[in-house]
Amino acid sequence: MPSGTDHEIAHALATSAGEVLLGVRAGHFPDVAALKDAGDAASHRHLAARLREVRPGDAVLSEEGVDDAVRLRADRVWIVDPLDGTREFSEAGRADWAVHVALWERGELTAGAVALPAEGVTLGTVAPPSVPARPEGPLRLAVSRSRPPALVQDLAATLRADLVPMGSAGAKAMAVVRGLADVYVHGGGQYEWDSAAPVAVARAAGLHTSRLDGSPLIYNQADPYLPDLLVCPPELADRLLDTLAGQVPAPTDAGVRA
Repeated sequence: MPSGTDHEIAHALATSAGEVLLGVRAGHFPDVAALKDAGDAASHRHLAARLREVRPGDAVLSEEGVDDAVRLRADRVWIVDPLDGTREFSEAGRADWAVHVALWERGELTAGAVALPAEGVTLGTVAPPSVPARPEGPLRLAVSRSRPPALVQDLAATLRADLVPMGSAGAKAMAVVRGLADVYVHGGGQYEWDSAAPVAVARAAGLHTSRLDGSPLIYNQADPYLPDLLVCPPELADRLLDTLAGQVPAPTDAGVRA
């Protein structure tokens, strides 16, 4: 893989890992668990190897890798989720799974890409997407298809919004970027790799990103647990944060991790 800007590398890595995953998905496995494990492992190996080639001095935080504390002293850390939405990846015909690649530098996310391999789409900071105008009608909230948190259902009831179920965190955040949903609210537990790349892309597209109490999303922490997330157009942020403040306790880093 040729070197390039960080934005180009994030885009190329996410796209190529997606191609690896499509190859794995086309194979034959004894059961669903074996397919999931093969996908996680193959994508992680690919990303780790390519990063060693193109950015050998950078640290890496990967969902599928061993967490090396050296990243806490590094100026540059790649935060990756080799396969976000493993359940959807294992189900024939589903496209709502993703690959996340983000770069953190000295306290900020500076580059990122989210690949949606089954759609042949990669969205990234190399060419920030433009968010389409919101159509008339109720707000559309992207929500987990398998574990919709009660707070999102309560929010939808309060705002008289429609729920749009889908799989991975990357797919949901990119649905807002692509204009397929208006808001992504998550409060059921996540880690840095679940949101870093989606947040980098969403920010580049001009969207609001924060925790549910409006506080900043902080990455490359000793404990990578980062449980909640709001992605929405900036003009909706105050309304949503005010509504959330009236419905749920202030977010903390404690609780069940999912």
